[in-house]
Amino acid sequence: MYGDSELGQTPGLPARDQRAPGCNEQPDLAFTITSPVQGMDFSAAGDAAAKIKRALSQVGLPGSMVRRAAIAAYEAEMNIVIHAYSGTMTANISCDGVQLIAEDCGPGIPDVNLAMQEGYSTAPSHVQEMGFGAGMGLPNIRNCADEMDIVTEEGVGTKITVWIRSRPTEARGEGD
Repeated sequence: MYGDSELGQTPGLPARDQRAPGCNEQPDLAFTITSPVQGMDFSAAGDAAAKIKRALSQVGLPGSMVRRAAIAAYEAEMNIVIHAYSGTMTANISCDGVQLIAEDCGPGIPDVNLAMQEGYSTAPSHVQEMGFGAGMGLPNIRNCADEMDIVTEEGVGTKITVWIRSRPTEARGEGD
């Protein structure tokens, strides 16, 4: 596991006045988007993240929050495409924030601390030749997230859970 919280622990929610604009009219707004992701399918790579980004924009979440979630979702989705056989990308969306879950069936991560270092990559050379696998995926996710957990088992797969919550400057529109 990597991060400050235990997987499954409910992260703290922002105060009501720090929520996304428009959420005070729909305080119970919550929905989930789940998309399958296929390993080595570069023609569909990024589709799940794009779907999540569109939904967040339609809800009216602040642009800076949408960008952080879209970047984290894209990087997590690309990790599935590059490293796993298959997986799912899920976004649990509410006015309080976004929980992203990227879960895959794949080789797992042998050394999470090493994988979190910028520039470290285990991507195959043919993937790197296409311009992917530069070793920035997990560090970029960490930089966008308020909290991040990684649970991995070699030979089984990896589950990355990321929480992105509205920040006070985002709620007031200053982060857009």
